[in-house]
Amino acid sequence: ILISSYLINPAQLNGFTVPPSVTGAASQTQSHSPSHAPPLNIQPPREQWGGKYEFLLSCLGYCVGLGNVWRFPYLCYRNGGGVFLIPYFIMLFFTGMPLFLMELSLGQYGAAGPITVWKCCPLLKGIGIGMLCVSTLVCLYYNVIIAWTFYYLGNSFQSPLPWSCDASLLITKQVCISAVMLNTTNTTISLSPSEEFWNDRVLGVRSSKGLHDPGPVRWELALCLLAAWVIIFLCMLKGIRSSGKVVYVTATFPYFVLIVLIIRGATLEGSLQGVAFYLTPVWERLANAQVWNDAASQIFYSLGIGVGGLLSMASYNKFDNNVIRDTLVITIGNCTTSFFAGFAIFSILGHMAWRKGVPVEKVADTGPGLAFVAYPEALALLPGSVFWAILFFLMLFMLGVDTLFGNMEGITTAVLDEFPQLRANVKHKTLFLGLLCFGFYLMGLLLVTDGGIYWFTLIDSFSTSFGLIIITLFMCLGISFFYGVNQFCQDIVDMICHCPPWCTKVLLYFKACWVFCTPFLLLVSTVSVGRLILQKHAHIYAHLMHICVL
Repeated sequence: ILISSYLINPAQLNGFTVPPSVTGAASQTQSHSPSHAPPLNIQPPREQWGGKYEFLLSCLGYCVGLGNVWRFPYLCYRNGGGVFLIPYFIMLFFTGMPLFLMELSLGQYGAAGPITVWKCCPLLKGIGIGMLCVSTLVCLYYNVIIAWTFYYLGNSFQSPLPWSCDASLLITKQVCISAVMLNTTNTTISLSPSEEFWNDRVLGVRSSKGLHDPGPVRWELALCLLAAWVIIFLCMLKGIRSSGKVVYVTATFPYFVLIVLIIRGATLEGSLQGVAFYLTPVWERLANAQVWNDAASQIFYSLGIGVGGLLSMASYNKFDNNVIRDTLVITIGNCTTSFFAGFAIFSILGHMAWRKGVPVEKVADTGPGLAFVAYPEALALLPGSVFWAILFFLMLFMLGVDTLFGNMEGITTAVLDEFPQLRANVKHKTLFLGLLCFGFYLMGLLLVTDGGIYWFTLIDSFSTSFGLIIITLFMCLGISFFYGVNQFCQDIVDMICHCPPWCTKVLLYFKACWVFCTPFLLLVSTVSVGRLILQKHAHIYAHLMHICVL
């Protein structure tokens, strides 16, 4: 069915452009009157990656995002330290890898975006539309994180750092002293300088009462958000030809920073205390269902499954690319990065706890709190704090941009495949991309108001978690039982012309997962929901967001 659908356009098959002479000869053979045969509607040839390393780096950069730095280390220590790695790798091997390979294979074989690729089984086209909806919500709030990173990066060129106790002699001394005094009297809870900077100067959250009171737009963040979208637009202007070159820097630079931070953290006093806190196993936690839920949700977030980015990037591959090899390299590389990022994070947090004389759990945080409060405060305590702050926020910027590339690629590929005339006209394609980025910028202004953090938390917590499980569940069931798992495996073998014996054996394992293990785990798994405090009626908005995604 899939191959016959491509014969509608004989000028192009799975990324290969057939010479006009061949298509002309075929049309003459099939027509009794060659001179009166209608002209073929030949679509422009589909772009392809400049090399296999561009695709690997793009996928690795897409998967290795901010969640690897601020979410995995926190989940690891919260769920029993090293014990968390057991359910994490179980979910990786039985859920993450099979779904990852399914998306890559579907995109590469179909050479189409998340919506058009389902012409192999039109009944499942709604899965592609669901991917597009989730990807839109992710792009909406993800670039706000990059805007925050820009704001911190600009302020990192000051000495002393504005969130350190030395920033302002008068004000900061009062804050630091009051924090100690108020904690001893138990009268109220005061904020540290980094928390003051985050809540007041960055978010302005104290001026808002909640979701119903967003307040005015913060112009500094609005400018940072505009700069972020301009950079995304310029990097994606020429499609994968431009973004494929950018990833050589954006995908490799974070690894350099992580190695430097690990080496620096290992030399600090108290770093072993932080690492021990990160890895100390608590075996009793394995009996807690929440640990398994957190492991499943982290696999989804870190691998970017079900959003359409992987499928879209794979659609630009050569037809004979070895997707099984790429799946193993990218997924294992991504999870290894998450694990080693924890050493960079907790070695420096251990030093911070040692400096303050408090347990590590008092300084550890998750989400934006770790990336923009706890870790910047720890960096401010290091000698040469300005250099380390610039390096850290550059790393966050690179991580965010790579992930956003994949999400935006999922949206643009879906639209361009549905409307191929946009792909044929460079001006129209540029105009579409510009309007798309500008539309996201206008919608994102809600998230950079005084109460924007409430909306950010709502979208981050409820827009993607439940929707991703439903999308991937139906994708797995649709491919396995509607399209046919045997046919799908044969398609993969057909793509890999010289399929090594080990690939065939590994494919049998993935086949068993697609039919039994993965659907079962998707059915029984629930994605953990963020626990940041929202308004008392926030659950109403959450249910509405779930309904919109479905």
